[in-house]
Amino acid sequence: MSLPEKTNRSDRSASTNWAQDAWLWPFEAARLALDIYSQWYPNRAPEPTDSPGEAAALPWTTAHSVALQLPSMCLLDFSRAAEGRPLLVCAPYALHRAQIADLAPGHSLMEALQKAGVARLYLTDWRSAAPEMRYFSIDTFLSDLNVAVDTIGPPVDLAGLCQGGWLSLLYAARFPGKVRRLVLAGSPVDVSVPSELSRMVASLPPQGFEALVRQGDGIISGKYMLQAWSIPFTMRDAEAALERRLDRKSEDARALLDRFTRWNSEPLDLPGTYYLEVTDWIFRQNRIAAGDFLALGCKIDLAAVKQPVFVLAAENDIVVPPDQAFATARLLATPPAWLQCHTEPCGHLGLFMGCKALAGSWRRIARWLQSDLGEAAGERARISA
Repeated sequence: MSLPEKTNRSDRSASTNWAQDAWLWPFEAARLALDIYSQWYPNRAPEPTDSPGEAAALPWTTAHSVALQLPSMCLLDFSRAAEGRPLLVCAPYALHRAQIADLAPGHSLMEALQKAGVARLYLTDWRSAAPEMRYFSIDTFLSDLNVAVDTIGPPVDLAGLCQGGWLSLLYAARFPGKVRRLVLAGSPVDVSVPSELSRMVASLPPQGFEALVRQGDGIISGKYMLQAWSIPFTMRDAEAALERRLDRKSEDARALLDRFTRWNSEPLDLPGTYYLEVTDWIFRQNRIAAGDFLALGCKIDLAAVKQPVFVLAAENDIVVPPDQAFATARLLATPPAWLQCHTEPCGHLGLFMGCKALAGSWRRIARWLQSDLGEAAGERARISA
């Protein structure tokens, strides 16, 4: 039995391309869930994946070691020195693997940060959800992130990519003394400022998301969802994400396109509990911005975030448009002198793997992380006051 016919891509805005759609399909697939559930699943379960849990994935580009194994992640150590301020990059946990930060030479955030002088460098490599992870929640990931920070040695600099951004912001508000500086890159937080993603989630009934979880026995299958919402990408889409021309005759270009294709075709499975919390609490109820989010037993007040913050947005981002990305800044208590907002002329994926963004905005961020902003003097002034 074939799956229901998918939405015609030409019906969407002409500005939408695969590089943007790749971040929408985990949510837009829920639009199909009720039809799929009624037409397919009463009589037949989804085809099993090749193997449960984690499968052999795309090799990494930049040399690293495994610093820590946790239930939700591997903490990867890309450091080149034992001393220096540590930077932890929090990858998004949204069905694509953490190689978004280490795709290929010239398209690796970890490589770019190393070259820009960041000597102690770490990355969260989130695990694909196995059946025993079905009840993992946002608190589970915050707890393991806390263990990772304690292992590195706080305070750390924390850089959140896309959905890794709201997780990093929750962490910084929950444990303000453990984060020295915070970078939010293409991060959705205040969804009262609309985006295509937030409007989509708000328009879908909760039953659609719940059906996706039920049909997977508590796990959101990345492979199945790619099948259910297949969006072919073109050479132009890949070039937009990577910010470079891909000559089909070039061996290097073919290798890069192959890695990009493999990265997209090797999705993560997600815990159903986590997926429902994200869609409902963050993208439907806007709890983080509204001050109604409970993280590890405490209500989160973003005014507790007083550290220096750098907000990076993509000019052509339909997933997290600049207005939504920058709306986060007004919710924080960061002094204006410690707040940086910058826009990169690219799309969403270009922020993390585009060669121009890595050589431009991320080099600027690395300099900002290494600059003297006078935090110690500012902290002494606040204490004496």
